[in-house]
Amino acid sequence: MTDDLLTVGTLSAAPGTKTRGTVPADLGTLTVDIPLTLVNGAHPGPRVLITAGVHGGEFTGIDAATRLAALLEPALVHGQLIICPVANPPAVYRGRLGISPLDGVNINRVFPGDPDGGPTERLAAWLFAHLVNGADAYADLHAGGIDEVLRNFVGYRLTGDVRHDARTADMARSLGIEDIVIGLDTKGGNSQAAAARAGIPAILVETGQLGERDPDAARRLVDGLHGMLRRLDVLTSDGSAGEPVREWVWVAGVTAEQTGLWYPEFTAGDDVTEGQVIGRVIDPADGREHKVHTPAGGRVFYGMHGLTVAPGTELAAIAVPRPSTH
Repeated sequence: MTDDLLTVGTLSAAPGTKTRGTVPADLGTLTVDIPLTLVNGAHPGPRVLITAGVHGGEFTGIDAATRLAALLEPALVHGQLIICPVANPPAVYRGRLGISPLDGVNINRVFPGDPDGGPTERLAAWLFAHLVNGADAYADLHAGGIDEVLRNFVGYRLTGDVRHDARTADMARSLGIEDIVIGLDTKGGNSQAAAARAGIPAILVETGQLGERDPDAARRLVDGLHGMLRRLDVLTSDGSAGEPVREWVWVAGVTAEQTGLWYPEFTAGDDVTEGQVIGRVIDPADGREHKVHTPAGGRVFYGMHGLTVAPGTELAAIAVPRPSTH
């Protein structure tokens, strides 16, 4: 048994124990309570972080993280686990969209945050300093929000460090989700990109759509997370082989150019060709129709399902099969 105490803020777990509670995060204008489960295993091993609830209206990951926290037994754990089922309480409890009601900021665009910035930037900085830093592996659980169709996938970023990227790829494959979408660099303010820049193997897990509350989807994700923990040697391997996966790279995003009513002509998982009309934006004032064309061919992994859009609204994200590296 390791002698290391697992501590986050005011919450601690001794070796061989599990502690559940909340830790206050100071956001400048207010303080929010971050719910955490700390599982300090009875055996030495890596420290693994799992977060959910970075965005509001994404329920599958929140449900799965909570279920996983209840199931884990410290006596069977090698290493330490930090599970944060609601990383962004203002967005989860007071909003239903990707932006925070505190300041209109999408926290997954500002990691690793700014401790002297606005409330959401401060929250990102708190999460990064108290949870992400020090982790040996990180999984951030997301889902399609209330206005978003989505095909399940795992995402990660390439760093150029062969060993690091191989570890992250191995982690991504272990969840049993057949599609893996790879970012070709670590630019940007989302959680896994910022973690990758800090040298931490990190994955984005996207399961569920339309803000659905789906217990079966949550249970499947819990099973996938158990597979990931076995692959990371946090739990004892059951000898099962990983499922075959398909690798993709992002090729295009489609955004609205007008304000109006959105009528999509696709769903997540559809294959599209370059120049194809994938929907129309109708101006409710005069009935004018604006056709939306794809800038590239590929497969739509997520897209806007809501009726109302404004310029800059993301309508669809398209990926293509990853070219062979052999």
